[in-house]
Amino acid sequence: MTRLAAILGCQGTTLSKEEIAFFRDVRPWGFIVFKRNIESPDQLRALTTALRETIDDDRAPILIDQEGGRVQRMGPPHWPKYPPGRAYGTLPTNDPLVRREVARLGARLIAHDLVSVGINVDCAPVLDVPAPDGHEIIGDRAYGQSVAEVATLGRAMAEGFIAGGVLPVFKHCPGHGRALSDSHLELPVVETPYEELDARDFAPFKVLSDMPMAMSAHVVYTAIDAQRPGTASKTVIRQVIREAIGFDGLLMTDDLSMKALKGGFKARAKAALAAGCDMILHCNGDMGEMKAVVDGCKPLKGQAKRRAQAAMARLSRVPEPFDVAEARARFDAAFEGRYATA
Repeated sequence: MTRLAAILGCQGTTLSKEEIAFFRDVRPWGFIVFKRNIESPDQLRALTTALRETIDDDRAPILIDQEGGRVQRMGPPHWPKYPPGRAYGTLPTNDPLVRREVARLGARLIAHDLVSVGINVDCAPVLDVPAPDGHEIIGDRAYGQSVAEVATLGRAMAEGFIAGGVLPVFKHCPGHGRALSDSHLELPVVETPYEELDARDFAPFKVLSDMPMAMSAHVVYTAIDAQRPGTASKTVIRQVIREAIGFDGLLMTDDLSMKALKGGFKARAKAALAAGCDMILHCNGDMGEMKAVVDGCKPLKGQAKRRAQAAMARLSRVPEPFDVAEARARFDAAFEGRYATA
């Protein structure tokens, strides 16, 4: 059956009758969970199962933001605490290969946690290269200050997720590092010349252009499109994300409920899809907002459907062999006991 080009959230730790009926009716491509949806491993496993049952797809994508650091929806006491991205780039070693190995290990451990509760997509890694005066919304979520650090460690994380049976979604394409404000609260405007953006901001995304999924940035780049944020800009998506970066995977929006975007939710969804986004992401589970998003959405078909199918084809049915206890001990030792202890 046809699915809607949307990823939606729910309100609580179990599905209400209204949510079950709504999801069965609109049949979104996937779902996303947040802290409000999480109490325990058994509860979360039951929720992800229930979400999939509403659309009769036991392998449907279920997403989470599990970066580590400030952005970690699953945490103690049931799951380990993980470091922010910056911690991998500042490990006390002169060997960058060690940092890369530990980053891949961290992602592989996160993937193990996610798969155990039925989650198969992680909205990570963050590929933003922070500018010195950039807003702290990125901050220590970035793996380093340079293109090389961000690209190398970002790829290591992505590879660790895939090895563990979880698909990565790199973000925030084509770059949020220069933004001077938080797109959750207002629309950032970046006035940097194109050549500088291409050399620094877009560069890590080019290195990971083979990845299955990406998330757009609610940021205006005046050198490319002074009127519209990347999420709603045909120029940004076609000329930068698809052509300059070379990404042909599934492009989803960042959360449509963020205050960087203006207008009603139907209009936001229509604008993003018209600009070239393949998939709408709406996170807060508000039924009124979701109904409006659905009104502005459309069935998953054409190139978007092809990209969605190609992304899911990257999902291994059997994760890479893995000794969890040994891996957690090695990871814990690398960070001198600060992380990976539930």
